[in-house]
Amino acid sequence: MIYTVTFNPSLDYIVTVDDFKLGLTNRTTSELMLPGGKGINVSIVLSNLGIENTALYFAAGFVGREITAKVKESGILADAIEIGEGCSRINLKLKSIDGTEINGMGPEISPEKLEVLMTKLDALKEGDTLCLAGSIPSSMPGTIYSDICKKLDGRGIRIVVDATRDLLVNVLEYHPFLIKPNNHELGEIFGAELKTRESVVPYAKKLQEMGAQNVLISMAGEGGVLAAADGGIYMSEAPKGKLVNGVGAGDSMVAGFLYGFLEKGEYEYAFKMGLSTGSASAFSEYLATKEEVEAVYRSLGH
Repeated sequence: MIYTVTFNPSLDYIVTVDDFKLGLTNRTTSELMLPGGKGINVSIVLSNLGIENTALYFAAGFVGREITAKVKESGILADAIEIGEGCSRINLKLKSIDGTEINGMGPEISPEKLEVLMTKLDALKEGDTLCLAGSIPSSMPGTIYSDICKKLDGRGIRIVVDATRDLLVNVLEYHPFLIKPNNHELGEIFGAELKTRESVVPYAKKLQEMGAQNVLISMAGEGGVLAAADGGIYMSEAPKGKLVNGVGAGDSMVAGFLYGFLEKGEYEYAFKMGLSTGSASAFSEYLATKEEVEAVYRSLGH
């Protein structure tokens, strides 16, 4: 079973406002309300690809209940940890104004509720996959990702981490199966500016030396690079297509890689499936369907 963890999920209210004017009443011309958060995005794409999975997340108030309803609608096993006080966040995304967003704070998560999550993670079995993705609330210890990895270390559980800076670097000693920084996040770790596929390779290898098994680098229009556990370096330009919505493309890449790896156990295939899935989401209004992913994969010449 694949499990995803989202510490601060959201209800994303995505609107288009034509001719937006500050200080005046503006009216939407389109609107969409979707569950959000990196782990939940991974879960939705896995479900779209036909992979059963469980989404673990914290939920509070009426927004938390709506997030759970929408997660279940997506065919995912929803395992919400209910927070008695506060409210899960609503993120307002203005599509028509160059990706402008207003993101909510989310509820405070107590040590007791965090322990509930840890108890749930104790139930994971050898061969399971756990995906830790996204930022954490300010109420949570900054060591939470590495704490989880330490707890599960040596139990035969594949751990995937999609996070930034210390959240990512601090898990490397536990040899995560997959990490997925983008080229900018990779550059931040090492104090370098990385713009080409070739330039990220030495730094991806450094992360392997620090403990990561597979390092998957997303690079938006530049495509992606995989430094694989078998020693291989795989890279590809981005598939051709029109960018419609970049939100969730990186999360989709993670889901596609896992789908490909579980299907064939081959790193090159997993990489190409990850690249295809990330691009398919970027080319669509929402997260990619299986048909959209397969169409992009075929466009790569397969």
